[in-house]
Amino acid sequence: MNAETTNTMPARNIILVGFMGSGKSTIGRELGKLLSYPLIDTDSKIEELEKLSVADIFSLRGESYFRNCETQAVDQLISDGVTHHIIATGGGLPIKEQNRPLLRELGYVVWLDANTDTLLERTSRNSKRPLLQTGNPRETIEKMLNQRNAIYREVSHLRLQTSGLNIAETAHGILESARYFFGHS
Repeated sequence: MNAETTNTMPARNIILVGFMGSGKSTIGRELGKLLSYPLIDTDSKIEELEKLSVADIFSLRGESYFRNCETQAVDQLISDGVTHHIIATGGGLPIKEQNRPLLRELGYVVWLDANTDTLLERTSRNSKRPLLQTGNPRETIEKMLNQRNAIYREVSHLRLQTSGLNIAETAHGILESARYFFGHS
């Protein structure tokens, strides 16, 4: 992408939400390359601040504590006036109702949606997902999707099904939608 194209994007951010394994970090890196925008991963930001992994935060301090850390991370991005970034959120960040308007305040919110088989295949490669350390990960994913999909739908400006799309197609689709959104908002 040339500099002229990059300059047509306003100073707002693109925020990626969706279930773990939906491609937020991977697509975020690709979007960052296309736009020359840095990527902020909220889970990584929390790990850096807490000096613990997400799994250790869940284990030692609990999910509620972690959800509060997510809210603090988003609040900090807003108070720091972060612009021209791709922000990949943790899969559960939008669960907390107060986070939803904050995400929209940060910029254009894209829900990366994937089917259960895709999510299971992608998440099975990573043992650092504390909410999936169960006897039946498929059942856990399906149950969590039933709880979260309405929330993802509520918070997002765009829903993009990532199962079957490659990284470049997904990133370009988001970029074109964001250009349209920013050009008409």
